[in-house]
Amino acid sequence: MTQIELSIGGMTCASCAARIEKKLNRMDGVQATVNYATEKAKIVYADGVTPQDLIATVEKTGYTAELPPPSAPAEAAPAAAAPADELTSLRTRLWVSLVLTVPVVALSMVPAWQFTNWQWLALALAGPVVVYGGAPFHRAAAINLRHGAATMDTLISLGTLAAFGWSLWALFFGTAGMPGMRHEFTLSIARTDGAGNLYLETAAGVTLFLLAGRYFESRSKRRAGAALRALLELGARDVAVLRGGGEVRIPVEQLAVGDRFVVRPGEKIATDGVVEEGSSAVDASMLTGESVPVEVGPGDAVVGATLNAGGRLVVRATRVGADTQLAQMARLVEDAQNGKAAVQRLADRVSAVFVPIVIALAVGTLGFWLGAGAGPTAAFTAAVAVLIIACPCALGLATPTALLVGTGRGAQLGILVKGPEVLESTRRVDTVLLDKTGTVTTGRMSVEVVGDDADELLRVAGALEAASEHPIAKAVARAAADRVGTLPPVDGFANAEGLGVTGTVDGRDAVAGRLRLLERHGLTAPEPVTRAVADIEAAGRTAVVVGWDGRARGVLAVADTVKPTSREAIRRLRELGLYPVLLTGDNAVVADAVAAEVGIEQTIAEVLPADKVDVVKKLQAEGRVVAMVGDGVNDAAALAQADLGLAMGTGTDVAIEASDLTLVRGDLRAAVDAIRLSRRTLRTIHGNLFWAFAYNVAALPLAAAGLLNPMIAGAAMAFSSVFVVSNSLRLRRFAPESWGA
Repeated sequence: MTQIELSIGGMTCASCAARIEKKLNRMDGVQATVNYATEKAKIVYADGVTPQDLIATVEKTGYTAELPPPSAPAEAAPAAAAPADELTSLRTRLWVSLVLTVPVVALSMVPAWQFTNWQWLALALAGPVVVYGGAPFHRAAAINLRHGAATMDTLISLGTLAAFGWSLWALFFGTAGMPGMRHEFTLSIARTDGAGNLYLETAAGVTLFLLAGRYFESRSKRRAGAALRALLELGARDVAVLRGGGEVRIPVEQLAVGDRFVVRPGEKIATDGVVEEGSSAVDASMLTGESVPVEVGPGDAVVGATLNAGGRLVVRATRVGADTQLAQMARLVEDAQNGKAAVQRLADRVSAVFVPIVIALAVGTLGFWLGAGAGPTAAFTAAVAVLIIACPCALGLATPTALLVGTGRGAQLGILVKGPEVLESTRRVDTVLLDKTGTVTTGRMSVEVVGDDADELLRVAGALEAASEHPIAKAVARAAADRVGTLPPVDGFANAEGLGVTGTVDGRDAVAGRLRLLERHGLTAPEPVTRAVADIEAAGRTAVVVGWDGRARGVLAVADTVKPTSREAIRRLRELGLYPVLLTGDNAVVADAVAAEVGIEQTIAEVLPADKVDVVKKLQAEGRVVAMVGDGVNDAAALAQADLGLAMGTGTDVAIEASDLTLVRGDLRAAVDAIRLSRRTLRTIHGNLFWAFAYNVAALPLAAAGLLNPMIAGAAMAFSSVFVVSNSLRLRRFAPESWGA
């Protein structure tokens, strides 16, 4: 199966998206999701189907489709808005319609201003509004008609042309064209008495309101997608690469893995890499939302698009192009924006059948009122109002716009949501499992040696641990290198998950880890060693026992420090209704000490990495909905198993890939903000959908009963779409609590 994205053009409502999606999914071996707000089709297809086949199917349906240009990363952003030229066209049509419609409505509303033959001036002014101003609606309706389909544009075009056509008939073949004709008009919601037979103000007014709605909707959608476009534009444009003893400035696209480049104070770091020379403070606020610059020096990793706020750095590139953290962030956000939540799928199904039902309802309304003897004017008014009021545009915008804004705002704050279904999970979660090392604690540990020959003990332990990725192992290896210098090579290295490591150092079979690992390998532990282990663990530190040649030689006391923000984060998680549980491979004493410091009541200690999944499954079997927060390779399976997986962005790529939410900052408070933002986005979606459904359910009976003037119906329909988009845009003001702490 192959996955691609197509940029779709010509969609004007949710019905268009539903129709394209239906046509694509009818193709053999094709699974497609079409998003109206982002104007993208995400398609998975089997062998035997080509992108050209997919494009041809979309074009046969009456729309345009093209593959996004691969050369420009910024163009990979969701087409969250109409192009600038389309916005310009809509704005021009809107202003022309406004200038012409105001006098038409004024003449029609105020009998005192109706001079002799005023109706012919009204026709001259209303004609360009209906024809030129309403051209986008008529054009789309005609295209859909050729393909045997009906969308909201069909309703708009039918309604406005019917009103204008009735007026033309009345003027040229009826009595409305007679000199001295007077037209009574009221904006009150009341059944028409049939006295009025001109609908010029309705045709022009409805067109104006709907044009305004379409323009503000397009502009709002453009603003909604601005966060991701801004994210993609953060990167540096060029870079000074060290070549041949000098600096050569090249476009950042030509940078390759392994290249060494210079970053001067005030410049952006061109790509992800490792500092080789120099020290500085790096401002990562544009990616992480964290306002405090981070000190970096030789050996430290840096991320592309962050700002060098201090000294000169020489960086070796480790990831370029689509592999960088910035590109991965953009890809995650775009995938989330292109997806559909469960509530949106329901809205799509409704809007797909809504238009033909409404047309049938309008015809039925016309027939009913004619049969009831209300007269053609009253019957026609009610039918036009039904056509106009029922456009399902708000339904189609309810979910995508909230997703666009919510995920875009999250990207600005260093919170990446992988998909819309994640939002549903955040509402249901009641228990949060917190990995200790690197999540609740800093993962930067101090090492103290207890033994006769401290240098030799550290030398052997450091050599063994240097091959492991565990934070404790890294701390031991770093302390050993700092104290004794170059570490000897290791042969036959093996990692006993959750227990320690073994290998051959200088021809000696050595073991470093828990006491029971040494006992498993037949090494004896003298009484001073066992006493030291007990004392270390009683103090809430981790004991790493080191031994060779048949017995334990000493102990390393490794102490991790709790992140200063963890206690506050735990308190805020509780305020969100979540029950925190500390999960660690350390012994129970260490776990309890850390838990007590941060305010966690329940701990699950001495858990091997392979058993973390079982812990998640056990809690789920108890009826809990579990969120898991972790950062290491050994957390990946548990993150995937949990109902909601949150990976710290300071962790491994494997953990990030397995998670549902990625927190670019290493601050646990970001998990609180992520859940708050996800829940607020979900509430916004539900609010939008309620408004869209309630609006149609309440308004359609009024229109069918003849109690809704068509111009009021047009204004209300346009307002409903603008309301939904504006309500979604409120998410841009979401402020993380952690900023104020």
